[in-house]
Amino acid sequence: MNPDFAKLKGKKTLITGGLGFIGSNLAHRLVQEGADVVILDACLDPYGWNPANIKEIKKQVQFIRGDIRDYDLLCDQVRHKDYIFHLAAQVGREISMADPSLDVAINCDGTLNLCRALAAHNTGAKVVFAGSRGQIGEPLYLPVDEAHPCHPTDVYGINKLAAEKYLFLFGKIHGFPVTSLRLNNVYGPRCQMHHGFYGILNWFVRNAMEEKAITVYGDGLQTRDYIFIDDVVDAFVRAALSGETDQEVFMIGSGVETLFLDMVRSVIASVGSGSFVHIPFPPERESIDIRKFVVSYDKMSRLTGWQPRVDLKSGIDRTVRFYRERAAEYIEG
Repeated sequence: MNPDFAKLKGKKTLITGGLGFIGSNLAHRLVQEGADVVILDACLDPYGWNPANIKEIKKQVQFIRGDIRDYDLLCDQVRHKDYIFHLAAQVGREISMADPSLDVAINCDGTLNLCRALAAHNTGAKVVFAGSRGQIGEPLYLPVDEAHPCHPTDVYGINKLAAEKYLFLFGKIHGFPVTSLRLNNVYGPRCQMHHGFYGILNWFVRNAMEEKAITVYGDGLQTRDYIFIDDVVDAFVRAALSGETDQEVFMIGSGVETLFLDMVRSVIASVGSGSFVHIPFPPERESIDIRKFVVSYDKMSRLTGWQPRVDLKSGIDRTVRFYRERAAEYIEG
């Protein structure tokens, strides 16, 4: 089951947070499919915006430097769009705990601005939202599916859940379709490598390339569901094109439960250098850490034909090759 991707040709699309990791990769795919792409990004540090992310397509997209906290700007940008991919967010879990007001301002107030702008100026657009596994919290059962209750363990997870609910509420009231993709640990080319607040696998790639010891908190036996960026982008495109996804939530992951320590070893093996060291969890990180996580993507597969196609080893190898060629564009100093 494959959607007709040709239907994207000539469609007007807006990507909030489009200079970041996921947004920029999505922009590449939309350009490939012939869509008319507008990228909106506030270019805030310490997040993943990077002009290098769109250097191959910069003449084929329109870039607007702007913040989703600017309601008037959003009103201008949502007009006449067919699809809106809402990825702009405060994405650091630890940052959300240290500065909860910032997280509320971006993830909640910013999303409410988008909801209001759509209600006022474009109820014909479809919205695809980048949700998060952080909305779930500590799993009560595995694999996690869409019926799993949500009990976030940090401010970020609470606000992403709130943002999702705002979108569904306004969509229901004003008649615009919304889809939420609750993403797992996404990795791959174009992710920032400046710090480990998020995108930890890519941060570890940098450490291994620089022959620095990778820090493993605790025993390293916590588990995660790692999903390659190309598979995530494909999920966004399929969600946009399918009416079956309207007003629905989907878990997006590989469906493979991987030990954190095995991911670290895979990074070191792919890079061909590096080492790791165990240290105790910092209290601020241990208090919000999730011990085990993996999802079922059956619902997304059933309704759209989506399947993750890139296994962890292949994805890490592709990521390492990308940064070997372009490390200077992604490593500070």
